[in-house]
Amino acid sequence: MPKPKIDRVKLNQMLRDGKPQITIAQFFGVTAGAISKAKKELNIAVVKNTALEAGHRVVEEHLNTVAQLRKINDKANAILDDLMSKIENEKETPERKKDLREIALKSMQEIRNQLSLQLDIVKTLYDVRDIADFQRTVVEVIGRQRPEVRVELVEALKRARALRGTVEIKP
Repeated sequence: MPKPKIDRVKLNQMLRDGKPQITIAQFFGVTAGAISKAKKELNIAVVKNTALEAGHRVVEEHLNTVAQLRKINDKANAILDDLMSKIENEKETPERKKDLREIALKSMQEIRNQLSLQLDIVKTLYDVRDIADFQRTVVEVIGRQRPEVRVELVEALKRARALRGTVEIKP
């Protein structure tokens, strides 16, 4: 496999040092467009790394968050059930029934909000797992081709704390 012309680590260092893209392109012997493309790829990698670093916190807090949402949802449903039984009570005045209906609608809206929030949490967890699976696959494929690169990659990721809590890969 040919070595890429643009060393991503050196590119990142030069960008952090504030070097212009044209200077970086001349250094690597490539076009400014190639540097721009590599820079975008580098930014994508940084975003994925950041997601992996934060992923373990999402996973750890997920269980508690869902339990809290379930508790809120249970209470909102209990309030809704109580309101519905009062609305159906023939002894209530029409004005009182109207007020109870408005409260019931607010309770239903809260339940919808809680369900939407739970869905967002689940989506986030699946995204974190997808990133972890992608990372694991990349490391495995690299390891089959170049085991020494795999070891170096895993160590670099561990140093960057990108794997902490989300993925456990042994060199």
